[in-house]
Amino acid sequence: MTPTEPLVRGAAAETAVRPPLPVKMVIAGGFGVGKTTTVGSISEIEPLTTEAAITEVAAGVDDLTHTPRKTTTTVAMDFGCITIDPTLKLYLFGTPGQERFGFMWDDIVEGAVGGLVIVDTRRLDDCYAAVDYFEHKGIPFAVAVNAFDGKVEHPLDEVRWALDVAESTPLLVFDARERGSVRDALLVVLELALARTEG
Repeated sequence: MTPTEPLVRGAAAETAVRPPLPVKMVIAGGFGVGKTTTVGSISEIEPLTTEAAITEVAAGVDDLTHTPRKTTTTVAMDFGCITIDPTLKLYLFGTPGQERFGFMWDDIVEGAVGGLVIVDTRRLDDCYAAVDYFEHKGIPFAVAVNAFDGKVEHPLDEVRWALDVAESTPLLVFDARERGSVRDALLVVLELALARTEG
């Protein structure tokens, strides 16, 4: 045994027990696009949600045309986490979708490395605010088109044109109900954020 071997073993042991790096990511988008479902599909803990029943008054304000079975809505945030590998753990914060809760976004986004903006192509108007927010703040983000009922209403190039997002902004299709699909979408944001720090 060489004199350096105990040092190497000590360094390896320290690496093995070191907790994963915590990384904050935001899940954003309009009302009823699948933010709570996204967090719940991937979280390794029971997700924290702040769901409240949709009242008759709220139903008159929030468009339930495309989500008639929706009975609750997020009024503060969703929270979950997922360990990507032994060195990295994602903490996911879902924003409320309604404009009247927009005052909370600055606090939720604080310290985030990036965001996943979820889009329902049947209601593109509902996601303009989220796209504008991330662009204005200079936070790296990807746009994820949620495949409701397994289909997307418009081709991705039309969605990009309608949202007026740069070619450098990743645009993808995913299914908020499927863990693997959500994981892949989050990894796109993570890679984007990493490229930003290296650039």
